[in-house]
Amino acid sequence: MVSATKDSTMSTRIWLTVLVCGLGYFVDIYDLILFSIVRPESLAAIGVLPGGIQDASEMILNAQMVGMLIGGLLFGILADKKGRLSVLLGSILMYSVMNIANAFVTSVPMYATFRFLSGIGLAGELGVAITLVSEVMPKHSRGYGTTIVASMGILGAVGAYAVHQLTDWRVAFIIGGVLGLCLLGMRVRVRESGMFNNIEDKPVSRGNFLMIFKKRRLGTYLSSVAIGVPVWFVIGILVTFAPEFTREGGGSANVVAGLAVMWAYVGLAAGDLASGLVSQLLKSRRKTILVFLLLTTASVTWYLFTPAKTETLTYIQTCVLGFSAGYWAVFVTTAAEQFGTNLRATVATTVPNVVRGGLMPALLVFAALRKSDQVLFPGQPLVSGAVIVGCLTMAIAFTGLVFLKETYGKELDYVEH
Repeated sequence: MVSATKDSTMSTRIWLTVLVCGLGYFVDIYDLILFSIVRPESLAAIGVLPGGIQDASEMILNAQMVGMLIGGLLFGILADKKGRLSVLLGSILMYSVMNIANAFVTSVPMYATFRFLSGIGLAGELGVAITLVSEVMPKHSRGYGTTIVASMGILGAVGAYAVHQLTDWRVAFIIGGVLGLCLLGMRVRVRESGMFNNIEDKPVSRGNFLMIFKKRRLGTYLSSVAIGVPVWFVIGILVTFAPEFTREGGGSANVVAGLAVMWAYVGLAAGDLASGLVSQLLKSRRKTILVFLLLTTASVTWYLFTPAKTETLTYIQTCVLGFSAGYWAVFVTTAAEQFGTNLRATVATTVPNVVRGGLMPALLVFAALRKSDQVLFPGQPLVSGAVIVGCLTMAIAFTGLVFLKETYGKELDYVEH
């Protein structure tokens, strides 16, 4: 009886950990995507003229992504040195406060600064959450836990759109910040990872980012990054600028950016749930990622080469794009499973943020191509730029997958030397 009660208590704590991590990621995605949803309205409100909205959007997105690169490294190292739980809560606190600060911007530089600081805080949530959940779940079922976290998180974009429909953009930012602060109250019954506790007092190097640069580990790390690159090409370029792509193809001029983002994230949530379940059923992370990379290639092609689209078709296509790119949970879980306990949080936190940060050079190349006089398709600079950037990102992802090891069911209780 005592054993059964102990097992029940342990199971409750495990699933509470999954719930808190999932809700944290919900607020993380809410904040991360809210700018894409409110960008035309918010930029107009601070005095940006219509002709300058795209350039201002790219500047702010780049600032956010730089912040995420820095935050990913900072919070990942801290999570391996100080523990998963405290760093997870610190990340939530930082992006919640910065979310509220975003409600009071009055200029593009100010907006970019706060998105930069938000990016630092946002960077810590997912990787640390996936690490914590991976380490507390049984090895053959941890894919279910990380899938729940990612699926709950992706729905944060739907929540952001729904809140924005009921309020203006400033209030939407404040609500996101308040949600994050409320979430900190749930931390009481969440426990630290036992695997981390086991090495905390041992003479082993923890959170040493330079250890990744050993030849064997570096190749694994770069491959882990590579497989996720298409996700943010899809979200950061194709979906974010859905109104512009639709108009360029002779389609409807009434596509709403926020609605396109919301439908993409509905697709992402469904894709994350599906990819996580498929990886458990196939007992293979690699096969699952291959299937979703092929789906992404097909959906991007359909999206870019469909002329004269209606609003409805654009929203359907962004949803399909989201589903196809919805292997984020499997991608981050795979990265976490590649490395030992003393480096796991550093890797799991930096890898998704390097991928997110990869949007910055992708945006710069995309911007240069769309402004170039030499385009692949006359009269379609956006499509021309997207085709070139898309081909590069897909080539990187398929190459990374070739060199990545299978990690389903892998024992994680070990350290890197």
